[in-house]
Amino acid sequence: MASKTSHPVDRSGDGPAGADSIAERATDAKEKIADLGRTAVDTIDDNRHSAAAGLSAAASTLHEKAESLPGGDRVQDFAHATADRLSSTAKYVREHDMNRMMADVEVLVTRNPGPSLLAAAAVGFLIGHAMTRD
Repeated sequence: MASKTSHPVDRSGDGPAGADSIAERATDAKEKIADLGRTAVDTIDDNRHSAAAGLSAAASTLHEKAESLPGGDRVQDFAHATADRLSSTAKYVREHDMNRMMADVEVLVTRNPGPSLLAAAAVGFLIGHAMTRD
């Protein structure tokens, strides 16, 4: 049976093994992550108006083409309803910044944890499937 030997641990806070150094590195990492998060939010906010414009254009096109779709009134009604949803989504994206959207998602998840978990699993599955495709 091998004997255990103890090694002295530097707990003085001096040098790279010190607690102060670890705390400083953790603080630096936390600040860098916060900066990346702010940059991501700013980028999303900068692009949300163009995303809203794209959704509005898709809604307009769907409304215009709905009458020429095969399948009768039910298909046309469905196309118009879908276009209306796209328009509503475009309006929401245009009027709310990223922080507000995240707050709305938090409320939605809190009120509907089961469906939110299923939706997250489905999105994860689709992303995983897309990433593993040849």
